[in-house]
Amino acid sequence: MVADAHRTDAYLHALERAVQPGCVVLDIGAGTGIFSLMACRLGARRVYAVESDGVIQVAREIAAANGYADRIEFIQDLSTRITLPEKADVIVSDLHGVLPLYLYHLPSIVDARTRHLAPGGALIPQREPLWAAPVESPAAYRSVTGLSETTPYGFGMEFATRFATNHWQKTRLAVEQLLSPPELFGVLDYRTVTTPNIASDLRWEVGRPGEMHGLAVWFDSELAEGIGFTNAPGKSELIYGQAFFPFSEPVVVEAGDVITAALGAHLVGDDYVWRWDTSIYNKNVEIKHTFHQSTFFGKPMTRADLRKRSSGYLPTLDEEGKVQRAILERMDGNASNHEIAAAIAEQFPGRFTDSAPH
Repeated sequence: MVADAHRTDAYLHALERAVQPGCVVLDIGAGTGIFSLMACRLGARRVYAVESDGVIQVAREIAAANGYADRIEFIQDLSTRITLPEKADVIVSDLHGVLPLYLYHLPSIVDARTRHLAPGGALIPQREPLWAAPVESPAAYRSVTGLSETTPYGFGMEFATRFATNHWQKTRLAVEQLLSPPELFGVLDYRTVTTPNIASDLRWEVGRPGEMHGLAVWFDSELAEGIGFTNAPGKSELIYGQAFFPFSEPVVVEAGDVITAALGAHLVGDDYVWRWDTSIYNKNVEIKHTFHQSTFFGKPMTRADLRKRSSGYLPTLDEEGKVQRAILERMDGNASNHEIAAAIAEQFPGRFTDSAPH
């Protein structure tokens, strides 16, 4: 991430704009701490660097080596679970995956804005428009379908395409691969957003003939007024790439054909469920193809899986569940790891041959 100069330089310029001498900065998802270090260099009185991963120890060592250990407080946790002793004048974060709609990114920003940002404080980034366009990319399509389009060892694998094409993945596209100009999918304004979900009805007119393989989605990141970057096709290559949503099968299109798509992402549990329901019409407004796709359909489920999801199902613990429950019951602050391991090995002799640490 740090080595992506286009991305990192833009963030540092935004920090230069926002950080004033004596201010307080909250760095969410601090990683190795580059934004925290820059905030200190710019005169921040206090920086709270929040990172849930063990890489935070690397950030501590880097801060000490650069003489900023006394001004940065490192917190290994999620920002949604911490309470700071003071409000932050600036909150900086980069919790993206390929797209900003990634895990708990949006709930984390909403929580940080509500609980940790001082009145009149600055958020970096401020807003991020998302764009979508139909694309021609045989290589991206093959990378999704893999063996399902071939007959490895003489066996047909076409049925696997049904599941493979209900997943999206990172790709890198050239602007020449776009079959139509992009349409705005939505705008994430972090200063006002309240929901992690987004949905939009999109329409494109095909600008040239070709074989259409799916939709591409990307974002523009507006970090501060006049400062930002984009991972759009044809722009400077960034670490993020673009998101490719394949169709159930490639479609030959002509200039003037119309494509409509109901594109949406909803946070369910700890991940997003995406859907892209697409229709392709010819110049006479006659429908050529219709696809109904979702990442929900990308995971094969057995009948047993479906039964477990029903409201009337009576769940019971299997042996692994019983082991986990027994461990949790002993985690009361009165037993050491070794004592817990010994007790579990004795209770479940068929699962554990000894309790010695490894």
